[in-house]
Amino acid sequence: MTEETPGFEEKPDVPSGATADDAEPKAAEPSEEEAAAPAGDTDKTVGLTAQLDQARSALGERTADLQRLQAEYQNYRRRVERDRATVKEVAVANILSELLPVLDDVGRAREHGELVGGFKSVAESMETVVAKLGLQQFGKEGEPFDPTIHEALMHSYAPDVTETTCVAILQPGYRIGERTIRPARVAVAEPQPGATPAAAKEEKTDDEESGGTEEV
Repeated sequence: MTEETPGFEEKPDVPSGATADDAEPKAAEPSEEEAAAPAGDTDKTVGLTAQLDQARSALGERTADLQRLQAEYQNYRRRVERDRATVKEVAVANILSELLPVLDDVGRAREHGELVGGFKSVAESMETVVAKLGLQQFGKEGEPFDPTIHEALMHSYAPDVTETTCVAILQPGYRIGERTIRPARVAVAEPQPGATPAAAKEEKTDDEESGGTEEV
């Protein structure tokens, strides 16, 4: 049996011509996969960032589409509601137009004192119903003539008017809201050609009176 000499360690065999450094153990060099790992992580981060940007862009487009659809729906609802109100107003106006001759008869009966008894109750009930439906009567004597709401059936001249004026209401006009169902049929009077307006006459008279009382 061979005895080991204490204090000496076995050293690996060193080939002839090799230096002492060659005999020292070398640290393991990283493999190609390990060397490429940092670059792979960077590429992966870039890819995730690109995907996130795409997702954000898609979300923005979908949000814009949703907002546009919501705005179109709101416009559609308003248009439908407006059309529904217009159709209702036209239908009510057509029905009330058929009742205007009856209302004219009621008005004439009232003027002649014939609106009495049961006929009076029926007439007043009908007037209440049409008023609830929005029917309004217009046209008064003395108001300026407006061709958009008045229809002149008679024409004359008068010295006491300063503009074309309704001097008699032959048939009252009716409207629903801003819609005119029938214009008021009136007799109109215009200022006398060449006549001095009444206001100017009054002003002139006042000036003469004040001038006559002036002290010298």
